[in-house]
Amino acid sequence: MRSYLILLMCFVFLVQYFLNLLWLHYIVVLLALLAFIASAKNASGFPRVIGLIMMTTGVMLEFNKGSAIEGVSQGIVLILPLLCLITLAPLLSLPLKLGGYFDAVEALLRNLLHRPRRLFAGITSSLFILSPILSLGSVRIISDFLSELKLPSYMSAKSYLIGFSTAIMWSPYFASVSLVLYYLNMPVGNYIVYGIGLSFLSLLIGNFLFAMWERKNPLNQQSHRKTPMEIGYRNQLIRLALFILLLLSISLTIEYVTQWSMIVIVCLLSVTVPVLWGALTNNWKKLIQEVKAYCDKSIPMMSNEIMLFTSAGLFAHAVQGTSFAFLVSNFLTSTANISFLLFALAVMFIVLILTYIGLHQIAVIAALAMQLDAQELGISTLSLAMLLLLAWSISTALSPFSGLNLMVSRIVGVSGVQVGLRANGLHLSILAIIGIGLIMIIR
Repeated sequence: MRSYLILLMCFVFLVQYFLNLLWLHYIVVLLALLAFIASAKNASGFPRVIGLIMMTTGVMLEFNKGSAIEGVSQGIVLILPLLCLITLAPLLSLPLKLGGYFDAVEALLRNLLHRPRRLFAGITSSLFILSPILSLGSVRIISDFLSELKLPSYMSAKSYLIGFSTAIMWSPYFASVSLVLYYLNMPVGNYIVYGIGLSFLSLLIGNFLFAMWERKNPLNQQSHRKTPMEIGYRNQLIRLALFILLLLSISLTIEYVTQWSMIVIVCLLSVTVPVLWGALTNNWKKLIQEVKAYCDKSIPMMSNEIMLFTSAGLFAHAVQGTSFAFLVSNFLTSTANISFLLFALAVMFIVLILTYIGLHQIAVIAALAMQLDAQELGISTLSLAMLLLLAWSISTALSPFSGLNLMVSRIVGVSGVQVGLRANGLHLSILAIIGIGLIMIIR
């Protein structure tokens, strides 16, 4: 029942986006609050506590500001697009699963077992491609492929975090990019090339550092024999890359022509692409089975995300306009007038500290995105977007409370601190330094 409530919320939001009816506005807000309550009952311990704290604090701040129910409603509306995105985007994985693309990825990784450096590159590249569509499910799938191989925990922790965190900086199918660009009112088409550049930079740094580590700690390269990949698998990999490229091209084209929100475009594609696949393949039976499994199993597993996103979005909106928000904004603006480098380091420090103690990236970065003005800072909107997304990616990998870090730590069997700081601390530090340097050049 909870799944269909959430899907109804998404449907009403999409209708409201195009019709812009006041009564639908309040209905979708009510549905979002009901979805939050239903998700709170099924959320795990820590996310439930953090979510309830942020929601309660957000409501109290709105009433304290005098905006009361209207303020709460506006905060919910601002985060609704992301709730729909995380709910509907997994539908894009159904054609990939039914089309045998996951089998091709598994075959590729197994074919690289005799070459650790190429295997590492294969894992990070596969996550770079799959993560925008499958989100954290991509890490589960790759880890399942490699579960019997008993790779060193350092290699697994580093490859999973590097591969997944790249998508945070570039993919319009990810909540990070959609949220930051949405609040900064910046078209994805104006950002995407720079985001992909940052992501490739992260991949290059990560693979270089692993090559240096593997040279000092050589892995057994003779335990697995290389076997030629079947032509069918190679073709599937090519089709997978073309599928991702086609989705991206269609999204950017629709945004350019219609000026719709990219989040709405992604939501619409998430629904229509599986339907088109079913029509082209006439494989409706399997598709319906997967959709039913998605409703019965996948959506109920999103309780943590829906609760955290809703509460963090409301909290970020509630903080806007408070004396504390003005204090932070004035401090950062003054710092930017002195030196962009100091401003970038201050933003990075604020995001890393607050997320490391448990606050969700959405609450911290959304508040900054809504409070900061690029013109007042003396920088371009592009530079501000790149900085916020770079901070989001690094904090997601580093924070022991992020969903990515928690999942990887469970998979490799080490603590979140070891996964973030020990296995990836050097990579994240180098990425931050070079990334900020590049942003300074283009600002």
